[in-house]
Amino acid sequence: MEIQEIVDAVRAFDGVLVVIPDEKSGLPELAWGDVFLSYAPDGVTPERSQPYATVVTKNYPDDEASELDEPGRFRVNIHVGREQVASLTDAAAHPAAADTFVRHPLYGDVGWVAVVNPGPKTSERVLMLLRDAHEAARARVIRRSKGS
Repeated sequence: MEIQEIVDAVRAFDGVLVVIPDEKSGLPELAWGDVFLSYAPDGVTPERSQPYATVVTKNYPDDEASELDEPGRFRVNIHVGREQVASLTDAAAHPAAADTFVRHPLYGDVGWVAVVNPGPKTSERVLMLLRDAHEAARARVIRRSKGS
């Protein structure tokens, strides 16, 4: 699975905002080329919530365990909720293992999973989890709008 396949699949979700920073975006250079997925039916980056998923193409400071600076590597990160992390991930897997669900190296404790270079074992599930994360983000926005 390639990054563009993920982006193309997610663009079909109702109300999705796909942000791919570049030199014209005004966003930090470190984020250029990465993908940030949010529920934002108005097309505006939400101010009070984080993306529900990201695709990162390089190591970030303090986040090098997935070895993303090696050519051709990227990592899909998905918020699935704390309850699902243990059931989805292989606790024995190294964070750099490809095509394997692992706890996010930094945010696993708060409900994030990660997959380096999704392939035959994980691609279908990655897309399902992205849809679920999108729907959960949508539900949060609706719930918050009713409470205000």
